[in-house]
Amino acid sequence: MTIQRMDNVLIVVEDLDAVIAFFVELGLELQGRGPVEGPWVEQVIGIADVKQDIAMLRTPDGRSGVELARFHTPEAISAEPRIAPVNTLGIRRIMFAVDDIDEVVARLLAHGAELVGEVVRYEDAYRLCYVRGPEGIIVGLAEELG
Repeated sequence: MTIQRMDNVLIVVEDLDAVIAFFVELGLELQGRGPVEGPWVEQVIGIADVKQDIAMLRTPDGRSGVELARFHTPEAISAEPRIAPVNTLGIRRIMFAVDDIDEVVARLLAHGAELVGEVVRYEDAYRLCYVRGPEGIIVGLAEELG
């Protein structure tokens, strides 16, 4: 048996509303949000007394998503450094394909995001950049050329 697809990526956050707004501005669609707790969650994630709020967002094509979680109990643990550079071990970014990288970057910058480096051209194939959003979340943007 093989993998069918990548369904979603989990990001643990402190300010759920700000991060939802960032991903909605990027173009993801909020599918729902609400509290999650109880024995089934505790058994899946291996943590007792879990109380969290989650939000599920999907890409417009419905193929992949981002799950956001804000833990009430136990309290979330911060990784160090808080705003980690791209070469820090672990998951560093999520890449999204976009139609117009300049338009998307402008929208995100207007909402407080910042470019990590520059918008660059990779041969005749792509324009690429990394953008840092709320809570240090990095998203990559790729505009296919031609």
